[in-house]
Amino acid sequence: MSEDDRLRWNEKYCLGTHASYDPSSLLTNLAPLLPSSGRTIDLAGGAGRNAIWLANRGLDVSVADVSDVALKLVEARAVEFGVSIETQRVDFETEPFPAGPWDLIVSVHFLLRPLFTTFPAVLANGGTLVCIHPTRSNLERHDKPPSRYLLEDGELPKLATDLEVVRYEEGWLAEGRHEAVLVARAVGGVDSNG
Repeated sequence: MSEDDRLRWNEKYCLGTHASYDPSSLLTNLAPLLPSSGRTIDLAGGAGRNAIWLANRGLDVSVADVSDVALKLVEARAVEFGVSIETQRVDFETEPFPAGPWDLIVSVHFLLRPLFTTFPAVLANGGTLVCIHPTRSNLERHDKPPSRYLLEDGELPKLATDLEVVRYEEGWLAEGRHEAVLVARAVGGVDSNG
């Protein structure tokens, strides 16, 4: 990601033109499949809409995002909601993935396909990956995000080949978008006890 992209995201967060502060309903609906303790990382977590909800569930949450402004919002909101959230400025295109093991990795509306080869190496044994992202069919009703930021229909489970798929769903789901929802587990991942 270029410095121009970082500045663009910083501007969006300064102007308040980012996504809602409410957690993704697709994520909250997955609550029975998610751990209630352990280390969690929210990729490109923005202003913390999902991180606050995860921290309230008892998870030790880190938000990794390229936007300095978003991370400051997360820190302020964590204080407001009485939860502890670690923030890390990370450009996933150029910097290493934050050190695991992670008991839960959450990626909502963030797609960087090469990360799928990294996930099995940084997830704890039995750790969970949740990925929620619009597919190309979304363009039938919405012009954003553009096609270069979309999954192909049916692509998401094929990206998670080194993980055990626990749940997969794709269609016109919450908020009127055509989205893919994947929950997958690491089998033989990193031992979270060291």
